[in-house]
Amino acid sequence: MSIDQTSTAPTGESVWTQAADCFRRWSSGDAEALDGMVRALSPVLWQVVRAYGLDRDRAEDVVQSTWLALVRRRDSINDAQAVGSWLTTTARREAWRVSRLEGRAEPVSDEVIELKVPERRSAEAEAIAHDEGERLWAGVSQLSDRCQRLLRVIAFSDRPDYSGLALELGMPVGSIGPTRGRCLDKLRTLLADQNDRGPR
Repeated sequence: MSIDQTSTAPTGESVWTQAADCFRRWSSGDAEALDGMVRALSPVLWQVVRAYGLDRDRAEDVVQSTWLALVRRRDSINDAQAVGSWLTTTARREAWRVSRLEGRAEPVSDEVIELKVPERRSAEAEAIAHDEGERLWAGVSQLSDRCQRLLRVIAFSDRPDYSGLALELGMPVGSIGPTRGRCLDKLRTLLADQNDRGPR
């Protein structure tokens, strides 16, 4: 279980949603899901802890202690959606304890912490986003194989390797942009048709 202060959640999915999903899988016996949760939330915990003025080594110790506390007390968390709050609260308490021992303890307001952590969406907003995501990818699945592969690579990569993508798809690098545009136009048409038909 390693700490990475720079990792992020996949595009379009909040770290809170990803962490909750990983927690459910981990609680069900998927040991690797814990690594996914660490990758998603360690950057958040890092920002929370650093707000207490701890140096890099102390901050890393506190974040590590927070994860160990979760491992020891996993059974005390009944709602997977609460795991993010549980971790940030635990990290704050431990950071406060360590900073107090070092004689530099200064209260950090909730407003300061809120500026350092990703915004939490309501359960209703999460449900709507999930539904929209399902409709989007259902639309993508109706496109040609080339369009599907192209859009998936672009959607989940901040810096797509266009040379490698062109080689994989058997097309010139210069045609990737126009092809992407045509694929997106087809996807927009499919989604518009779905909206016109309404729920079944």
